[in-house]
Amino acid sequence: MSDTDHLSDEPGREQGLRQKIAGQAEDTIGRLADDLLENPVINSALSRAFTAREKVAQAQQTAMDALNLPSASELEKLGRRLRTISQRLEEVEDAVDKIGLRLETLAEEARSGSKLSDQLGRMEVRLEQLGRDVGALRRDIVREGVPGEPPPAIVPEG
Repeated sequence: MSDTDHLSDEPGREQGLRQKIAGQAEDTIGRLADDLLENPVINSALSRAFTAREKVAQAQQTAMDALNLPSASELEKLGRRLRTISQRLEEVEDAVDKIGLRLETLAEEARSGSKLSDQLGRMEVRLEQLGRDVGALRRDIVREGVPGEPPPAIVPEG
């Protein structure tokens, strides 16, 4: 049985070894980073690199301003503003759709309203006919009377 066979038979031992090696590697890398940061040459080089980065960013912004080009942050603001306007436009479109539906409903009601006025006109004509018929019957009753009933009192029309 080889050493690798022995390690594969004991998974807990293999994991412990891996954790130990990983821990040692992390410690070593941490000490190396600390040593590099404490080194005055490395520290000053990092400072100069950060300073140079800031100067490059300022020069880039100055050049973009001179060319009248927007910066990334300005483009992000513009994008957010466009999204806001787009959302508001969608709300306006929805409101216009609702108004359109309401106008259609009102138009249908107006059309049916004209139908109602036609029906009311026909009803008025019919009521007038019925009124004339009732008046004629009343006159006939007054002239002839109803058998078995006393004659009605004469009431003037009007």
